[in-house]
Amino acid sequence: MFIAMNRFKVKPGSEAEFERIWRERDSHLSSVPGFVAFDLLKGPTKEDHVLYASHTLWQSKADFEAWTRSDAFRAAHRNAGGTKVSYLGHPEFEGFESILSQTAG
Repeated sequence: MFIAMNRFKVKPGSEAEFERIWRERDSHLSSVPGFVAFDLLKGPTKEDHVLYASHTLWQSKADFEAWTRSDAFRAAHRNAGGTKVSYLGHPEFEGFESILSQTAG
């Protein structure tokens, strides 16, 4: 498994718009080979930002990388940067390969 995360530092007052954009966008992920799951996570509130992370789970790193080169990726990110959301810096990408996994049961 491969986990792809992007961290976003959203300036106070932009949280509702940021969440609305993610809720309403068509990610095109459901039809992508190797895609397993997606979560948008809201983290701690700091003085100058609220931390969010997008979290996707893939069957493999190769599946994730293939998605980043796909038409689905381009379609999902077509309007990125054209919003009224205020960010503190650029999103920070983090990729993780699963070494050990455990499930309930």
